[in-house]
Amino acid sequence: MEQWLPLELASTVRHDGEGGVADDLATVQGTTDWIRKQGHLLAGRIPAGGLAADEDLRLGIIELRQAVRALFARLVSPAPPSPADAHRLMTADQAMDRLNAAAAREPVAPQLDWPVGGAPAARLLSAEKDPYVRLLAALARAAIDFLSGPQSTRLRSCTAPRCVRYFVKSHGRQEWCKPSCGNRARAARHYNRRRTAADGGPTLS
Repeated sequence: MEQWLPLELASTVRHDGEGGVADDLATVQGTTDWIRKQGHLLAGRIPAGGLAADEDLRLGIIELRQAVRALFARLVSPAPPSPADAHRLMTADQAMDRLNAAAAREPVAPQLDWPVGGAPAARLLSAEKDPYVRLLAALARAAIDFLSGPQSTRLRSCTAPRCVRYFVKSHGRQEWCKPSCGNRARAARHYNRRRTAADGGPTLS
């Protein structure tokens, strides 16, 4: 499940419903709320009762988000990246350095679990006591796993008007991140065709 953390992190930059862009990490409280909403994806990485952010943690998560979104933009190329930050992306090398450095801050070792009657499984045991470091490392490792995994080939940038989300394509004909974006894109196409026809131009879609 941690593989979806990078998408959740990238999606903290989103359309605000009024023509602008909202940032779920704009405040410490907003960051705390976002962390707690990811509890099911961060099980074992943060305290059971959730984790309250401070300003340093907020900025650390934003730095990882910048790296993730820069690498997402590279991944979807030559298609256009999300318009939310296409004009101010860091380089891919800077983004990789940032992810790798955050992931390396938490020393972990693989541990084998093999319950009676069950199948053997591996888990990572952390030697890090600071929950903030563990959280940042978990986000970075999840991003590394996603970007190097098979699902990365299905990453897309939603092209619906005003949308700034990245999404994983779930079937061959999927063009947008969600049905409402598809409705908005089709309405925009219809409007453009009608306007072109009214101006005496071609009506091809």
